[in-house]
Amino acid sequence: MKNALGGSAGRSLGLVLALGLLFAVGAVTSGDRFLNVENLLTILRYASIIGVISIGVTFVITAGGIDLSVGSVMGLATVVASLTSIQLAATQSSWLLMVLVALAVGAGVGLLNGVVIAYGNVVAFIATLATLVGARGLAELISGRSTQIVTNRDFLKVMRGEFLGIPVLVWIFILAAAVGWFLLNRTTFGRRTVAIGGNREASRLAGIKVKRHLVALYVLSGFSAGIAAVMMLGRTTAGTSTHGLLYELDAIAAVVVGGTLLAGGRGTIMGTVLGVLIFATLTNIFTQNNLDTSVQAIVKGMIIVLAVLLQQRFASARPSKRGG
Repeated sequence: MKNALGGSAGRSLGLVLALGLLFAVGAVTSGDRFLNVENLLTILRYASIIGVISIGVTFVITAGGIDLSVGSVMGLATVVASLTSIQLAATQSSWLLMVLVALAVGAGVGLLNGVVIAYGNVVAFIATLATLVGARGLAELISGRSTQIVTNRDFLKVMRGEFLGIPVLVWIFILAAAVGWFLLNRTTFGRRTVAIGGNREASRLAGIKVKRHLVALYVLSGFSAGIAAVMMLGRTTAGTSTHGLLYELDAIAAVVVGGTLLAGGRGTIMGTVLGVLIFATLTNIFTQNNLDTSVQAIVKGMIIVLAVLLQQRFASARPSKRGG
């Protein structure tokens, strides 16, 4: 029992208690405005987009990498998918064309990141930082720094719709989390991801094609950003280069607070989901009470620092698993 509470179950329980505490604070400070169904759905809508991005980032960080480009990639994907020519073609064929374009842009940029990092031996931080800047600049160039309105009615009808009273965006998040959990915890792909994060050289010697796997992880991260782009287009009905600004930081924060080790070797999709919900709820409480966004940023920063300190304490209490 003690070992269980000290492991992943204990960490998840702590996150659930933290989320419950935030709900109690929201109920006390905002009353019915916070607890009504519409506001709870607002929290879930806000969490869903950054949540999908965070799931992709979880895999990269579990393998000991980092992806700073996901926010910019999402912005670029919304711009390309909402181009007049793409929307016209989608109107003449199917709204799914816009979805496929966004996914292709995300996966394509992820592939570029993966190849540069795995085969070009460029440090992931530098490579994805360059992509962050480059993708945002390309989005601005393509859009002319203007907002492109989504006019495809079929696309908007689906993406802004509901199923069983729950927004489609939230269902996409739930599906992404379920697939991510299964992939990380029940497949060879997930086991190899954890192994690479724990000890890359040992994984290579064990026969894992580390470089190829790293490329796949960054494609997955970019693909997740593409899904988030589709969701953002549905939520805002617009594509713009400013979409996803600083989302990479929010995603990394949610992943770290959720319990995935920044050093790699341990990842948790459930923890990431709870981390996303914690930050989304915190943002909603600040909005409900008209509190300064600067104070919100300070509180978020304190939570992240605390999570990293706890990770370091956890890591120092165990033998190092990382090799060369």
